[in-house]
Amino acid sequence: MTILSVYAVFANAEEAERIGRTVIEERLAACINILGPCRSIYRWQGRIETAQEVAAILKTHNWKADELIARIASLHSYAVPCITLSPIDKLLRSYADWVEDSVLGDD
Repeated sequence: MTILSVYAVFANAEEAERIGRTVIEERLAACINILGPCRSIYRWQGRIETAQEVAAILKTHNWKADELIARIASLHSYAVPCITLSPIDKLLRSYADWVEDSVLGDD
C-alpha cells in the first residue's frame, strides 16, 4: 500500500474547499487539509508577482494520484497551478487503511 501527499496552492480558501470537496466526493482523495493563507512571490510572464494564496495537503493512494492531479488542474482557476506529489515513508497503519478505504472502497 502506498499513500501519497499532494500539495497544492489555491487562489483562496473557497477554491480550496470547492476543489477539495469535489475530489473527495469523487474518491480521488481521502481528505484535504486546508492550511492558512500564505504569501507567494513568483515570476509570471516576465514579472515578479506577489499574491496571497491558500496551501492545502491532500492524501490519496498511488493508484489515484495521476487522476487526482489532473482533476485538481481541471477545476483550478490558475493556468499553471502548483500541484506536487510526495510519498509518505511512514504512517500509522490504521490511517493508511482509512485512506485506502476512502479512495478505493465501495461504500
